[in-house]
Amino acid sequence: QVQLVESGGGLVQAGGSLRLSCAVSASSYTMAWFRQAPGKEREFVASVDWSGGITYYADSVKGRFTISRDNAETTVYLQMNSLKPEDTAVYYCAATSGSALTAMKGIMDYWGKGTLVTVSS
Repeated sequence: QVQLVESGGGLVQAGGSLRLSCAVSASSYTMAWFRQAPGKEREFVASVDWSGGITYYADSVKGRFTISRDNAETTVYLQMNSLKPEDTAVYYCAATSGSALTAMKGIMDYWGKGTLVTVSS
């Protein structure tokens, strides 16, 4: 069983930045971030393969968010810049033995409990 623990959420003003972290109990998994806004379905945000060399982003965050990983510390990050009120959501970290591309479909093996990001206007 892989354990995932997110941290770094909070309240930020529009235009600001936050960095989310996800501590992973195992390595060599493709990792991804998803989010779920109030009243909406969970959506894909970004994914990164086990090497950190392949990444994918949702169009809504491309150019503003950056996913990265530190395999030595088995931690995955989501750097979020130029935040908008519509980025407000619970952000979830997830792991899969599949590819970073298939992670975009939300087919993940393990999920964290989420961390809340609130962007005020």
